[in-house]
Amino acid sequence: MATLERVIGPFNATLLVIGGIIGSGIFLTTGVMADVLPSTPLLLLAWTVGCLFAVFGALTYAEMATMFPRSGGVYIFLREAFGTLPAFLYGWAMLLVVLSGGVAAVAVGFADYFSYFVPAVSSSRTVAEVPFGVFTIRIAASQLVAVSAIVLLGGINYLGVRSGSGTNAVLTVAKVIGLALLPLFALFGAQTTPEWTPVVPAEIASPLSAFGVALIAVLWTTEGYYFMTYAAGEVRDPARNLPRAMTYGLLTVMAVYLVVNVAYLYALPMDALRGTTRVAEAAATAMVGPVGATLIALTVLVSTLGADAAVILGASRLFYAMAKDGLFFPVAAAVHPRFHSPHLAIVGITVWSSLLALTGTYEQLFTYVVFVSVLFSLLGGLALFRLRRTRPEADRPYRVWGYPVVPALFMAGAFYMVVNTLTARPVESLAGLLLLVVGLPAYWYGRGRSR
Repeated sequence: MATLERVIGPFNATLLVIGGIIGSGIFLTTGVMADVLPSTPLLLLAWTVGCLFAVFGALTYAEMATMFPRSGGVYIFLREAFGTLPAFLYGWAMLLVVLSGGVAAVAVGFADYFSYFVPAVSSSRTVAEVPFGVFTIRIAASQLVAVSAIVLLGGINYLGVRSGSGTNAVLTVAKVIGLALLPLFALFGAQTTPEWTPVVPAEIASPLSAFGVALIAVLWTTEGYYFMTYAAGEVRDPARNLPRAMTYGLLTVMAVYLVVNVAYLYALPMDALRGTTRVAEAAATAMVGPVGATLIALTVLVSTLGADAAVILGASRLFYAMAKDGLFFPVAAAVHPRFHSPHLAIVGITVWSSLLALTGTYEQLFTYVVFVSVLFSLLGGLALFRLRRTRPEADRPYRVWGYPVVPALFMAGAFYMVVNTLTARPVESLAGLLLLVVGLPAYWYGRGRSR
């Protein structure tokens, strides 16, 4: 029987961590954050705290990944610590909210930057208003562009097309070049000097709540810090390479994010930064003019399309795997006789992601994703403490640095984010919880079918 080969070395593992985290968020979220937290030092502090949360989470998960060095990641950790129901709900949440919501949010980000080249399809143009009970869903032209991108990428995956190593290299280089250009632009073309005082402007009525809302955006940009654990079964010497790759990769991402945000702050005054969705484009325009903005916009388009193509492929395989295990709808396990792809699973993730893209803005969508993700981060931290108690003699090639303080801080951060997001963004949070609860009948159905 064929098995997964351990072919991922330490350098490639580190690159996978970096590449899996840096996507569309760094190009889009700082303006949204500045709208609720218009303070230079607090913005940079939010980026620092959010990245440290991801570092602490990576260290926490690294211990469990070396305990169970096989593919599956957090799904495996929760199953070993708490049983099949929490593990299933995690998989359900990843598929129905986190991964699909991530696809939708990245596609909406793609559409926002696409309108730089085709202004007629911007988010300000309404193409339809659909009544839905007491609500009216407004569909913007940019959302149709987002759906078109999702359908296109779903169709490519349906046909069994795989991204080659050359394509992946091009996408990675495009991302790196785009991000490297921004601080270079700031070095030679800074347009303003950031205001460092007052630290807490008088207009921020509730600093702690505003800080938490800004953190939602940071956690969205670091979402994926745990993805490397999914491939633990393919990493050489995981006890040594996994913790190092996750730590070094996240510290690199943290440095990149802070440098790029400093560039934004030297490109745009706070009043211009606030509420700006396409912040990378606006900053590049201010510093070097339309040519720089065009280059950044093209970089984002390539980066977002590449990210969504990979997520659709991975999410559809997770649908397929859960269905094969008897924990999801059986049709998701169907394989196309010609293209040899899980075609019905691909159709499912494509349709669901498209619906999410039609019903929310970029900020709403990444709020769904982050809320549910940090909810399971809290459970993931608890899994480490439970496994330490129930399996004290288990082989632990790597023990989390700073135990129990580091995992406790990770859990405390997750708890704060869950409570603050429920309070500050109740609609998006409750929508995420509702989608999670819907998974219970699916779990019971799958269990009954399995028996």
